Amino acid sequence: MSRAPAPAKINVALVVGPLRHDHKHEVATVLQRIDLADRVAVTASDRLEVTGFAEDALVRGALEGLAAAAGVEPRFAARIEKRIPVAAGLGGGSSDAATALRLANELLPQPLAAGELRLLAATLGADCPFFLASGPQFGTGDGSELAPLQLPQDYWVLLVLPEGARKESTAEVYRRFDERGGHREFEERRAGLARALASVSQAADLAALPPNDLASSPVAAELIGLGAFRADVSGAGPAVFGLFLHHRQARAARRALRGRGRVWLTVPAW
Repeated sequence: MSRAPAPAKINVALVVGPLRHDHKHEVATVLQRIDLADRVAVTASDRLEVTGFAEDALVRGALEGLAAAAGVEPRFAARIEKRIPVAAGLGGGSSDAATALRLANELLPQPLAAGELRLLAATLGADCPFFLASGPQFGTGDGSELAPLQLPQDYWVLLVLPEGARKESTAEVYRRFDERGGHREFEERRAGLARALASVSQAADLAALPPNDLASSPVAAELIGLGAFRADVSGAGPAVFGLFLHHRQARAARRALRGRGRVWLTVPAW
């Protein structure tokens, strides 16, 4: 049996553009893993089975897709141990699927090449290829076209999932974005993000990145008030992150926000 962590991610920045011909939106996003992770285990089996998380669809689909691409029967048993909150904008399902893909691929007599595995991951969701890469990445296109970033990793990440918050469907979030004309001046905003990234030399410089185009939360302002140098919604939300230079400030903010919902104090992960 092979086991591995399946880390969450935050979108440190997310700029969104117009609808593409494939009915996805053009984006430019900064993707960063964090040290909050599910655990995924995969072993060879006489049939396909996924246990541990009744709501799973992505891991099963990933293993079926891998078997089809490799020309074999989907004879894998996977187990998921969930720690990442579900439907929070933290990419837990995509991370589980990518991790299961990687582990199952290693069990094949003739594993798929890395490029083939990335293409398969992209069919499962725009975030999936990121979890097969290493380090922070700049996602463009629909988010699955990746370029590595050299970003500081010496900060603390406080996550807040506000009490009672529920993620809207991705389609609904993007529908509202389109209705308000959020895609206007996308090229200028994307260029602004690229310029800000080029100027990052220390963690505090991440404060200059533009805010999330899709979602906002009053909790972000609270995090800034508690000492975060950057705070925003991750992806389409509802999870909110605050980045802190000092552990003491991050711990104090965690205590202050415990009444607002579920909180996690973590760090960047490679």
